[in-house]
Amino acid sequence: MSTILHIETSTNVCSVAVSQDGAVIFDKEDREGPNHATVCGPFVEEALSFAESHAIPLDAVAVSEGPGSYTGLRIGVSMAKGVAYGRGVPLVAVSTMELLCVPALLRYDSLPDDALLVPMIDARRMEVYAAVYDRALRAVRPVQPDIVDADTYRTWLDSHPVYFLGNGSTKCKAVLQHPNAHVIDGQVPLAKWMMPLAERALMQGRTVDVAYFEPFYLKNFVATKPRDLLHNL
Repeated sequence: MSTILHIETSTNVCSVAVSQDGAVIFDKEDREGPNHATVCGPFVEEALSFAESHAIPLDAVAVSEGPGSYTGLRIGVSMAKGVAYGRGVPLVAVSTMELLCVPALLRYDSLPDDALLVPMIDARRMEVYAAVYDRALRAVRPVQPDIVDADTYRTWLDSHPVYFLGNGSTKCKAVLQHPNAHVIDGQVPLAKWMMPLAERALMQGRTVDVAYFEPFYLKNFVATKPRDLLHNL
């Protein structure tokens, strides 16, 4: 086991945690965001100070890689790179989609063996970033942007109980009307849930290059003009 600094900034929530030997020993989160630019740095400084005050050496930095908020991901990854480079420790990238599934797998013992998990990150309108996993977090379908209607996930709903979670699932409740559809409310990706995924990545030697790693944006950022400006063109 290792001591890992975890940074999660893929949604409006900003969170930072430290885990040691498989247990979370420091955890801070801000749900009033997006405030990543102002709170991420102080959270990280506080986490590092906590570790240093307890004479706990840092072994690695883990960051949520996306998909998610373009600005949030850039802030989180930049912070993670800076700490990893400055401390000379490995950098681990954790899938935000897999991260969303962790609390559901830990908290809901009653999930059927054949259950599928569909983590959803809100995009715009009825669009989400989503993936499909089994209970072992094996990808049944990789992450992609989905425009959600009654048929988007019918292939899996007709044969499995499917649990939808994440901030994208809330807006999709009305169209996810199927006997096998279940929505788990209140799930957001948090740094404190990154530990099992980061530990697994370290054990398997799956670290990323501090200099060249980029977040998984899934879609390129597109700058749009304000509506009133468009009307004046």
